[in-house]
Amino acid sequence: QQEPNRSHIYSIVNTASVAAMRGTPAMVAYSSSKAAILAMTVSSAKDLAPHGIRVNAISPALIGPGYMWDRQNELHAKSGSPYFASDPEEVAKGKISGVPMKRLGTIEEVIKSVAYLLSDDSSYTTAFNLVVDGGMSGGLR
Repeated sequence: QQEPNRSHIYSIVNTASVAAMRGTPAMVAYSSSKAAILAMTVSSAKDLAPHGIRVNAISPALIGPGYMWDRQNELHAKSGSPYFASDPEEVAKGKISGVPMKRLGTIEEVIKSVAYLLSDDSSYTTAFNLVVDGGMSGGLR
């Protein structure tokens, strides 16, 4: 089989989530759908590699501040789950305390990670899930 022309190599980056690897409480549908994206990424990467197409995923977690961060904390607080406080601010504090870097990630950090996966700097990377979570899921794969 002939090696694809490097000037015609394409890249796809799917958006998954750390929830796919951790199984976040009160988010079964979201966690399941993001796990499906990870499986789709690996299968697609294997199918498309011979055609010069790389397929990877990005799995962010705890990105903010912003509407999505605030809304998720509100929903977790209302969920009745024993894993979350009933006050959204306490939910947020609890989540951040579980991050080794002790802060939220930024949208810009996610964008830069996606840009890396799309760039020639990752030209030998496919079927990979790049986790952007401040170390929260360290060791999970």
